[in-house]
Amino acid sequence: PFEAARYHSLILERNTIPSVFEISAWTKDGIVMGIRHKNYQLEGVQFHPESFLTKCGKKILENFIKL
Repeated sequence: PFEAARYHSLILERNTIPSVFEISAWTKDGIVMGIRHKNYQLEGVQFHPESFLTKCGKKILENFIKL
């Protein structure tokens, strides 16, 4: 678990996610914060890894660049 910054109220409803995606990040309340394509190197997040409020943000971005 880690803390991340989110500056909006937009969310992705679990029941609308196509089966080619898997949930890769979520909040304590179960709100989807990240998805990953099962076959392609495609990731999406609903938080701001670049924000100083995201404690592991630098590591998240480093790992993303390594993909």
